[in-house]
Amino acid sequence: MNHRQKDWPEWLASAKFAINNKTYSTIKVSSFIANYGRELRMGVDIRRKGKNEESNRVCRKNEKGTERSRNSIEKSTRGNKVIDR
Repeated sequence: MNHRQKDWPEWLASAKFAINNKTYSTIKVSSFIANYGRELRMGVDIRRKGKNEESNRVCRKNEKGTERSRNSIEKSTRGNKVIDR
């Protein structure tokens, strides 16, 4: 952020959600619950089945890449002596 930020309208909805969803220590609930008597909804069902399929696929792909990198490093360092100084 800086004093010349031009994309404030894009951030206002997120800021409003964060402020309305924050639990205040004095009233022990969020301001939204205090005003409306119910939880604030995000507009999507975060408990929906299958929501993580794409992220799980990416994680599996990254894990395979990490394993290949680890194997390559181990293979390239076999037989090399480590010299302590």
